[in-house]
Amino acid sequence: MARIRSRSVMVKAGPGACMGPCYLHRGVASVLFTLSIACSALAVSAAAASPEPFVQRLDGTTLEMRLVPVQVPGSEAGQKQTIWIGATEVTWDWFDAFVYGLDEADAEADDADALTMPSRPYIAMDRGFGRAGFPAISMTHKNAEAFCAWLSARTGKRYRLPTAEEWLAACAASGIDERNLDDHAWHRGNSNAKTQPVGATQADANGLYDLLGNAAEWATDPDGKPVVLGGSYLTPASELGCKAKQRPSPDWNASDPQFPPSEWWLADAGFVGFRVVLEQNPKSPGGDTTPRPASQDKKRP
Repeated sequence: MARIRSRSVMVKAGPGACMGPCYLHRGVASVLFTLSIACSALAVSAAAASPEPFVQRLDGTTLEMRLVPVQVPGSEAGQKQTIWIGATEVTWDWFDAFVYGLDEADAEADDADALTMPSRPYIAMDRGFGRAGFPAISMTHKNAEAFCAWLSARTGKRYRLPTAEEWLAACAASGIDERNLDDHAWHRGNSNAKTQPVGATQADANGLYDLLGNAAEWATDPDGKPVVLGGSYLTPASELGCKAKQRPSPDWNASDPQFPPSEWWLADAGFVGFRVVLEQNPKSPGGDTTPRPASQDKKRP
């Protein structure tokens, strides 16, 4: 057996050290030092790899959208994956940039110029509740999807609506229950029958605001059908929660004077909004060069 050649090293006493001369063989000291360096490197590496919140900005504007990492079910049973979910519901500030082209993007043609755009609303879709900093409401599922396609084209990232499964996973991990509901949600009992500025409540355990209440949120079922989740400012507190679910109804456009009714706006559903999901790690290599949405002929009905 090879012998460790010993040369004793005296370690001076100090707080927490032995009270007399302490001796370590040079070989043992070297191993301990190497292990210490390796553990420190692993800790730094783990911290660097840990998903972090991300702020999306839009060229030509001062708009910022914060997204936070949330663990949701993966594509295989028992698997988890991280997606980035908008910390708040999409505001009118962002939605108006989409609908009215307020972003002053590069004049040269890009993918966003090839997308089908929504018609301009024929009534004040904010219902007079408020504009700057308030959740955008009254859009159809198709309109919300069009926003995601536009944002993807403008940023080079892959934005979309959450699936119902993802939304429910985020809700289940939110830490919201009947005891702290008023701290996190605007509902019939505290909203004064109107939407409130996003982020005015406390963030939930995921770092999300208004996941329950304020605007009910568009998501997509596994079969591809639209669904509205979470309840809204009109929902009684007793009915607000992860199980709050609505399907789009013709009644949501009953007073639309157009025929056929608008495919972009809901004349009678001033409680429906949405938040976005970013699929890929925004800081991963090549994160800004993911495939863009398929181009379509640009038209504004």
